[in-house]
Amino acid sequence: MRITDLLKSESIVLGASPADKAAAINQLADLMEAGGNLSDKEQYKKDVFAREESGTTGLGDGIATPHAKSAGVKAAGLAAMTVPAGMDFASMDGLPSRLFFMIAAPDSANDDHLAILSKLATMIMDPDFKEALIAAQSKDEFLKLIDDKEDGKFVAPAAADSAAEEAPKADHIQVLAVTACPTGIAHTFMAAESLEQHAKKRGITIKVETNGSGGAKNVLTAEEIAKADAIIVAADKNVAMARFDGKPTIITKVADGINKADELLDRALSGNAPIYHASGADESDGAADVSGESLGRQIYKHLMNGVSHMLPFVVGGGILIAMAFLFDDYSIDPSKFGSNTPLAKFFMDIGGASFGFMLPILAGFIAMSIADRPGLAVGFVGGALAGTTGSGFLGALVAGFVAGYAVNFLKKAFSCLPESLDGIKPVLLYPFFGILIIGFISMFIIAPPVGAINTWLVDTLKNMDPNARIFLGIVMGGMMAIDMGGPINKAAYVTGTGLLASGEYHVMAAVMAGGMVPPLAIALCTTFFKNRFTESERKAGITNYVMGMSFITEGAIPFAAGDPLRVIPSVFIGSATAGALSMAFDCTLRAPHGGIFVVPTIGNAAMYLAAIIIGAVVGCLVLSVLKKPIKE
Repeated sequence: MRITDLLKSESIVLGASPADKAAAINQLADLMEAGGNLSDKEQYKKDVFAREESGTTGLGDGIATPHAKSAGVKAAGLAAMTVPAGMDFASMDGLPSRLFFMIAAPDSANDDHLAILSKLATMIMDPDFKEALIAAQSKDEFLKLIDDKEDGKFVAPAAADSAAEEAPKADHIQVLAVTACPTGIAHTFMAAESLEQHAKKRGITIKVETNGSGGAKNVLTAEEIAKADAIIVAADKNVAMARFDGKPTIITKVADGINKADELLDRALSGNAPIYHASGADESDGAADVSGESLGRQIYKHLMNGVSHMLPFVVGGGILIAMAFLFDDYSIDPSKFGSNTPLAKFFMDIGGASFGFMLPILAGFIAMSIADRPGLAVGFVGGALAGTTGSGFLGALVAGFVAGYAVNFLKKAFSCLPESLDGIKPVLLYPFFGILIIGFISMFIIAPPVGAINTWLVDTLKNMDPNARIFLGIVMGGMMAIDMGGPINKAAYVTGTGLLASGEYHVMAAVMAGGMVPPLAIALCTTFFKNRFTESERKAGITNYVMGMSFITEGAIPFAAGDPLRVIPSVFIGSATAGALSMAFDCTLRAPHGGIFVVPTIGNAAMYLAAIIIGAVVGCLVLSVLKKPIKE
């Protein structure tokens, strides 16, 4: 398979001039669809925008590679666009982007497809080849340039006059490198190619291990590591680091491997590179852990690691518990409502078992994010104690962070022990002392004040004046629409699920109502105010009906990204309205997810649906006023 097998003429546009980053991605997605590669363009665009949120794919030097592995892709493919005048794509070097390759890979992409895509990623790192593509006057010329480059026939204009590159003279591999990015399709291989090209020009021997979506390739051997002068780890995800113990090691972002290759090589061979010291087992590390992020950002990442692992237990268990109440008979024994009938007890037992993991999972994976695997057991115990001591969800949050940093403290405290004891640290010393520490802190320091706060919070919400509860609904519902899956949205959702575990069901109802409104409001607006949207946006609006009814707030992201100043205020007002009405109508929700599919488990379901519909209509009307008709 060749690159031009994945890049069709229908998926190429030359001399484009998109207005902004969102427009460029939308245009490339249209080209991808024209090539027959997509089964669900909106899902694919959602995944591409989500990838951009994690870090720009504007690589610098005029190149951008928006990409995603997505369930909306039916066949791996490419789309290409040249923008000779350049445009702002939030590139890493701050310069305009002029050459775009969009990459689409299905969730089931095979190694052959990924190898082809990674080959393209390395080819466009050649500046002469890049400029030739940008200057191409026809699609046929564009495709022929790619074929020539792949066949080794591409000749740069000044190549015949240039001197031959000096061959490396070292008797061993001087620099070893590892490149890795979360997606593992483009950046991983571009960084590898950039490091290799710059090293070759300078006569430096180098070997680069690529940690892509198909697994680690060109893996560094123990002998090579032992002989190497220095190591470069350019990674935005965790990679195996213990093997580099005692070696001069530069740890940085994958983007630096692309844009700062010479600087990294200089630092690696300067003789002043920091020595990497592994702490115990075969741990992982990555640039994301050491790149100078703010404390707030680090705390958020650790928290989200716990929340993302917790949610499947909460959602699955919560819906089953809600079904137990649905199929039970309250009149049999009100004190055992949810377990009176055999069917209800069946759902309650299974759902309760799943829901019971909520606090240990949350605390355990927060601790693991901070201290790697040694923190997991300690965090689990801290979370379990939060449940038994009554400190609840807030206690588990605190315990997770305490456990993680306690284990990191133990790593430093035991670093003075002989190397012969390294093997027992993760299996004996860290868990024993870590669990002892978290047990003491949880029971005597965390539990008393946090337990009191947790109890006060739940009691206050249950007994809150209706007018104050409406204000709370405005806040919680509105938060769900601010960033649609981002930190503010997650904060509201985590609060709702935490109170759900404590027996307070009103907040969760307001949260889900607020989260359903943004895609529904946009869907309504694209249906009844068609002249405010392009044809492709109107088609995308249809899918937002399904996403909204399913409580998938992220369905609104492409619209918000394309027109944030109008879309976000509109859906915020709609979501806040829905949250307020949910509280005013005294609606309750025992299931933390499910949208309309869990309506039978909702308290005052008819008015709850009315709150969502009214909120969506309000959001739709505000958006119709803010967005002006467009000319096709």
